[in-house]
Amino acid sequence: MASSRGVVIAALIANGAIAVLKFFGFLATGSPSMLSETYHSISDTGNQVFLLVGLRFSAKDATRQHPFGYGKAQFFYAFLVAVLLFGIAGWESLKHGYDAITHLGGAHGPGTATLPVVGTFDAFWVNVVVLLGAIGFETYAFAKANAELRRQIDTYGWSGIREAFEKTSDVTTLTAYTEDAIALGGAAIALVGVVATRVTGNPVYDAVSAALIGLLLMGFALALAWENKRLILGESAPKEIEDELRAAVEGHDGVTHIDAFRTVFVGPGRLLVTADVSFDDTLRTVGIDGAVEEIETDLRAADDRISFVYVEPEL
Repeated sequence: MASSRGVVIAALIANGAIAVLKFFGFLATGSPSMLSETYHSISDTGNQVFLLVGLRFSAKDATRQHPFGYGKAQFFYAFLVAVLLFGIAGWESLKHGYDAITHLGGAHGPGTATLPVVGTFDAFWVNVVVLLGAIGFETYAFAKANAELRRQIDTYGWSGIREAFEKTSDVTTLTAYTEDAIALGGAAIALVGVVATRVTGNPVYDAVSAALIGLLLMGFALALAWENKRLILGESAPKEIEDELRAAVEGHDGVTHIDAFRTVFVGPGRLLVTADVSFDDTLRTVGIDGAVEEIETDLRAADDRISFVYVEPEL
């Protein structure tokens, strides 16, 4: 959890600074893509706050009402982030870009002084400097998130980023990684738009960039919401992990059969395991108790994400 918090804090600092810079760039130039990027960074900054709230809330001790703790709070707040990323940053960026494109068809035609073009050489460089600075900040935040995700890939033997997205329960790092990647892409699209508008004198490139940023945000928000849904609903451990854990139980002395075996994530990196196990008839009650304790120890040793183990003897 400490590593996840560090990833989120890095993204919060980066996005907060970038939001201010982009807003000043928009005020100086009136660039549609800069306004879209301002929406984007403001949304990202708020989202990091939600993720930090989720991290703090999930650290609460278990209670009678929540006997397995509050770990799923991170799933809920990460889902909120996806909704806000779609609804605020994505939709507003797309709408503003669309409005800018439709206004280009006015009586004056593209490239005239009445349109939202970059007006002066100095103002143009304000946008370039701000966006290059944004790319630098976001690269720093993305590197932090990528390092943590790569650590998980190495730890659990996943094949790469795609498998990590499908199997990780650390939605906080997953969300920060996705946001930082989108932020880098958005800043790059905005930079291309303002430069193309400057070179050609046609503001359509800037306006289209704003709309593309909105579509990018909305697409990734939907994907992020889908990934969080699987954990909110209560996803089991990947099949290969379940098979490994089941084998650890079946290989124990005295176990004759596993009648039922279930796993479910109750928080990021917190796995609940239940098993109905048939033991050899020759085992007495004391022997069964000892065998159950050994099975629980073996399961925890097999995967460090196991937080709760319940073994039910079937005689």
